[in-house]
Amino acid sequence: MKEKQGHIPVLMDEVLHYLAIQPNQVYVDATLGGGGHTRAILEKEPTCKVIGFDWDVSVIESTGVQLREEFPDRFFPVWGNFSKIAHLVKKAGFSLVHGVLADFGTSQIQIGNTPGLSVYKDTFLDMRLSAAHFKTTAYDVVNTFTENKLADIFYTYGEERYGRKIAKAIVEQRVKKRIKTTFELAELVKEVVPPSKRKIHPATKVFQALRIFVNKELESIESFLKNVPQVLDNDGRLVCISFHSLE
Repeated sequence: MKEKQGHIPVLMDEVLHYLAIQPNQVYVDATLGGGGHTRAILEKEPTCKVIGFDWDVSVIESTGVQLREEFPDRFFPVWGNFSKIAHLVKKAGFSLVHGVLADFGTSQIQIGNTPGLSVYKDTFLDMRLSAAHFKTTAYDVVNTFTENKLADIFYTYGEERYGRKIAKAIVEQRVKKRIKTTFELAELVKEVVPPSKRKIHPATKVFQALRIFVNKELESIESFLKNVPQVLDNDGRLVCISFHSLE
């Protein structure tokens, strides 16, 4: 199934299989995005309901509104981070749910809508998936953190083996001129990191590390997993999609 925003939801058959959708039950799509997974759940079982979270308000205003119009009594969009799942489920008017789905990957919609995320698009180094939730931008990190702290971020969150060389180059460059855009950072990293045999952009891991750090992604996942039992029925199912070793 293809989403109307052009993003193809991953592992659709597996998601539906492991959630084991049943009549008259309530499910949570903790990462609504383009709504592909939610739509599939709603279409598979015409009596079930879905609560959809997203911390990108534009997703709630687009995908959320669209699905709400199509499934007025069965879909409930809620703006917020899935780490607060118990609060968000209650906000939607429910106490317990029978299944929870979370796709921890960053969607193409997020990459396209968020300044600073794409290494191929020249924008301000922001990287915050939600400006309402986070104050520190990637620009702040790159231009104010110490060399050691930057190196730690690149290694811990990006598994970047050249992290210390990159951090040193960043600190040397920002003395002359602050690094403001994605292209400025990407070009700087490109000068330090040898070309990858996997043909990915040399700055990919650095951008990943900054995105994870700025958005506190691992902390959010940890909080989410701790809080899920508060709302998941005893026989309920939790399905998580992850392609990243850190997750």
